[in-house]
Order: sequence, then C-alpha cells, then structure tokens
Amino acid sequence: MQTSKSSLSALTLAAIGVVYGDIGTSVLYAIKEVFGSGYVPFTQDNIYGILSIFFWTLTVIVSLKYVVLVLRADNNGEGGLVAMLALASQAVLDKPRLRKTLLAVGIFGTSLFYGDGVITPAISVLSAVEGLEVVSTQFTEYVIPATLLVLFCLFFVQKRGTGGIGKFFGPITLVWLLSIGLLGLSHIAEHPEILWALSPHHALRFIFANPGTSFVVLGSVVLCVTGAEALYADLGHFGKTPIRIAWFTVVMPALTLNYFGQGALLLAHPEAVKNPFYMMAPDWALLPLVILATMATVIASQALITGAFSATKQVIQLGYLPRLNVQHTSVRDTGQIYLPFVNWGLFAAIVLAVVLFRSSSNLAAAYGIAVTLNMLITTVLTFFVLYYGWRYPLVLCLGATSFFFLVDLAFFTSNLLKLFQGGWFPLMIGGGVFTLMMTWKEGRRLLNEKLRSDAIDLSDFLESVFVNPPTRVEGTAVFLSAESGTVPNALLHNLKHNKVLHGTNVFVTVNNHEVPWIGLDGRLQVESLGHDCWQVVIHYGFKNDPDVPRALQLLRGRGCDLEPMTTSYFLSRDTVIPTIGSGMAPWREKLFAQMHHNAGAAADFLNLPNNAVVELGSKIEI
Repeated sequence: MQTSKSSLSALTLAAIGVVYGDIGTSVLYAIKEVFGSGYVPFTQDNIYGILSIFFWTLTVIVSLKYVVLVLRADNNGEGGLVAMLALASQAVLDKPRLRKTLLAVGIFGTSLFYGDGVITPAISVLSAVEGLEVVSTQFTEYVIPATLLVLFCLFFVQKRGTGGIGKFFGPITLVWLLSIGLLGLSHIAEHPEILWALSPHHALRFIFANPGTSFVVLGSVVLCVTGAEALYADLGHFGKTPIRIAWFTVVMPALTLNYFGQGALLLAHPEAVKNPFYMMAPDWALLPLVILATMATVIASQALITGAFSATKQVIQLGYLPRLNVQHTSVRDTGQIYLPFVNWGLFAAIVLAVVLFRSSSNLAAAYGIAVTLNMLITTVLTFFVLYYGWRYPLVLCLGATSFFFLVDLAFFTSNLLKLFQGGWFPLMIGGGVFTLMMTWKEGRRLLNEKLRSDAIDLSDFLESVFVNPPTRVEGTAVFLSAESGTVPNALLHNLKHNKVLHGTNVFVTVNNHEVPWIGLDGRLQVESLGHDCWQVVIHYGFKNDPDVPRALQLLRGRGCDLEPMTTSYFLSRDTVIPTIGSGMAPWREKLFAQMHHNAGAAADFLNLPNNAVVELGSKIEI
C-alpha cells in the first residue's frame, strides 16, 4: 500500500512538470494582455468581472471539459488528438465518407499542433526574459538575443535526450507554482475583497454590460488555458488520477491565487498593467523570479518539443508522413526519441516568430487561433467517440459536448479577430504541415494502386521460379515489401543481377494500425510459402516502436530461425516520376515525388541494421 502511495506521489509530481508547464506559465502574460489591450477600463467592477471570467474559464474548459470529460476518452490508456482521432475513425468504420471527413479534420488538428509548437516556446521564453526590462530598462536591447540564446541551447541539447534533467522538471515546476501562488496570496492579503470575483455573477454582469468588449477580450482570456490539451496528450504517461490530483490540489489553486493577486495589484496600482506579474514581486526577488520563470518556460517548451516528436512518430506510423530519422535517446525509456528534422525545423520557425514579432504582446496576437481550433476539433471528435464508439444515447452525447462546443466556438471566433494581427502565422504553419501530410497520404495511395496494378503474385512467382530454381546460397534474405503477397522489386533485381536465391527467404510487410499498442502475441502473422520461403506480416500500433529484427526473432520455434550474422535485409528504393492526371494537382505530384525521394530513413525508422541494408531501385510513374 505504501509503494502504491509513493508511486502515485511520484507520478503526480512528474505530471506537474510535464503536463502543466505550459498552462502554469500563462500567468506571465494573460492578465497583461487583457488589461493592456486598452479595451477594458480600470474600474473595480471590470477587474472583478475579468478575474471572474478567468476563473470560470479555467473551471469550464480545464476542470470540466478536459479533466472530467475528455480524460475518459482514452484509447487503451493513451490520450492526445491522434489517439482521439483513432477512436473516432474506428467508431465510424461503417461510414466511409464520414470517416474520411473525420480523418481530415483530425489530421488538420494535429497539424495545428505544430503551429502551437512554434508560438508556445517563443511567447513563454520571451515573456520570462522580458522580466529583465522590469529589473532595468538597460536590459531592453538584450531581451531578444537572450531569448534566442536560451532557445538555441534548449534545442541543441535535444539530441542528448532529457533523461538526465527530466527528473528535475517536476520539482522546479512545483517550486514555480508555489512561488506564484504565494506571490498572489501576498497581494490578496492586502485586498481580500478581490476574492468576491470568484462568484460567477461578476463575469455575467461584465458580459451583459459589455457584450462587444467581452467578445473581443475572449481572444486574450484564452491565454489562461493554453496548454490544456497537454492534460489529454500526456494521459498515457501518467494516467488520469495523477493528472487530476495535480490539477485540483496544486495547479489550479496556484493559478487562481496568482491571477487574483495580479487583480489586487491592479486595483491599487493601475500603472502596473505594463507587466503586472513581475511588478507583484519585491525588488529583492525580481531577478531570482526572472531566472525561475525562465527555467519554468524552458520546461514548458521542452514538454511541447517532446510532444512534437511523439506526435510526428505517431503520424508517420499512421501513414501521413514519410519515415524520418528517429533516434532513441534512452536505452530504458522507448518514449524518449529525437527527430533531427522536426527539432531544427521547429527551431527555425521559432526564431522566425521571435524576430518577426519581437515581444510577447505581439506574439499574443498570434496565439489563440490554433489553440482554440484544436479545442473545437477535440470536442467534435469526442462527440463521435461517445455516440458511435461507446453507444451512449444521443441526448446524453449532445448534452455532454454541445455546451463545450459553444464555449470553444466563442473563443475561436473571438480569436479570428486577431487573424491579420498575427493569427495567420500559426495557421500558415499548420496549413503547410497539413498539406504535406495529406499529399503524402494521397501520394502513397496512388503509388500503392500503381504497384498493385503492376504487381506479380508472390505464390505464383515462386512456383514458377522453383520449376527451374536458381543457385541457392547460404544465409537468409529478408525482403521488405509494402504489399503482402506480391513480389518485391528487390527480389526481381536480385535474381536478375545476382542470379542467386538465398537458402531462406522471408517476405516482410509492416502494417500500422489505428490503435496505440499491439502486444507481442499479435505482432506476427506468418505463412509458409514452401521451399524455405515465408510470408510475414508485422503489426504495430501507432505508439509501438517499429523494430523489424526484434519482431522477426519471434519466428523462433515456427520453423524459421533467423541468425543476425547471416541475415541480409533488402529494401526497394524506388524513384517516383510524377505524371499528369494521376489524381492530384501537378504541384502536389511533384511535392510527393520530392518527399518520396528524400524519405530515405526507413532503415533507421524500422531499426534495421544499416550495414545489412541493400538498396535496389526502380522507377515508378504515378
């Protein structure tokens, strides 16, 4: 029993560091952007109204929607938009048109995650470093360089993994949350009447008295819930209970105290609006607070970068991106991975965001659209999971999701007002990633159709070969093929040029499925083709780590034992030639051909031994 409690405490502490880093640093800029916009005059009623809106936004969106409702929609213990998409698509398998639409919507939501992944580190780290301006105006010119230096160091160390420093994330974030809670409490003690803003009637009174202003400021209010998606995305790492305990016992109280403390400060000193968070601190604590805030924002950024790596890997296995170079940074934790292309692509986009927008206030204008649209998509997918997947009554499903849909829609439409102020930036990134994903998926479909139309049946081919068999050489050949039951091009090239056939031949197809995990008992599907030839289909979920040599070790005892030293792996490296009228616009055909040409990391992705891969090519027109 003691071990269980200890484990729960450790998981809760870890969840505080990983899950709540983003939302925990929103206090740096959320209140500042609402009152600094100039739309809300400094009156006691308005401050009470805005604080009440903040508190009830946290309650409705985070506590009720994500913690209570969405965390229930786990996919075999896994969460996140990809897991939700898999659940929703499986629920409507008998409705192909609806399924295709849901897949497109879900993939677009996943694409928006990369837009959010650019803005979050930029605004978080920049808002923390801007505290130097409060320490002294002489530091103003160093804010941008210092921000870029911190971000570069963060991305540079990714290739080394986070195992060594990850154990400090929870304690540091806990210290951060306790510090901001105490900071807020000290100002609440001077103006305890500010706690009356907890009553929802203050929010309702502000909205009814200022409907137009309320709609506009929702675009800034939403900053207090950025990072809420992480609660669901990290479900598989920590489980529901630690995430819920961390939220209700530590994170939400600390955020509420700090927001209300900033409100109390503004009641007494309206001039503090230029940076209410840092101006809450006494002079002696200002520099340590800047350092602690920078550490907290780095941790928040790290969690998002790690999430981008995981999401990319999952999307690759669902077939929406080519196989990229995936490096494992831990020998114990398979979830710790590093994708160089994603890492430096994100860094380049973040540098562009910092240099382009130059302040956290300007970045705040770009923040919100991608977040709220993602929230809206999550709500929509939740409905389909509840109704079609879990077969709950329609009235109950609508009741559980329609309220949150309206709330998300209100926040999203408000953020559309910021479209030309910077909201286009994350949408442009998300749209670009979505185009790449859908082009790759459609291109692979067209390519597979072309391969199937030209394919030779494997059983018939082997039967004809063994009528007059070629010379057999010792060892085992593993031929990887996209389609099971068809002759791989690599085999044809091997027979044509080398005029030999290995003693044992294994024809392997890797199938990825829309479930997070497939256990070892369901990993292999094996069929004997005679003459020491075998057809093997390897099954993976989108959270499994593809490892073909390890999976093939499961053949032991089935009549086909592979010895690593005498096994050669053959991959067909095909050149795609785009043609007119294949089903995609010409520019997308050329884009797919270029992506296919650059997707040469299958050996790394499938964990094949590099020195045993023989690449044989052919040209394919689509």
